[in-house]
Amino acid sequence: MAKSVLIVDDTNFMRKMLRDLISEHYDVVAEAENGKECLEMMEKHNPDLITLDVIMPEMDGMEALPKIKEKNEDQKVIMVTSVGQHEKVTEAMNKGASGYIIKPFDEEKVLEEIEKAFET
Repeated sequence: MAKSVLIVDDTNFMRKMLRDLISEHYDVVAEAENGKECLEMMEKHNPDLITLDVIMPEMDGMEALPKIKEKNEDQKVIMVTSVGQHEKVTEAMNKGASGYIIKPFDEEKVLEEIEKAFET
């Protein structure tokens, strides 16, 4: 059975890009536009992995990450960020993120990061 993924990004275009990259290898069970929706979708779909954008309106990834871990400390979460957000990535890794991917997406690196997350 394919592992399931929840994609969280405030930009439809970015969600579609990730969905297109990931869906050939994993089951994309849901998408969310912000951290608040992410928590709702997480409860509903119980994904194996969440890709979580760092910067979003309403509830950003940095705020959502501890709430996700509170609900399920073993939840695999890969942070999605833009170049130049090294501080945020380091902070997220310290808060329990499994890894990170950088925009613009490189298919090989995205899949590699997801595989690494599943191995831990």
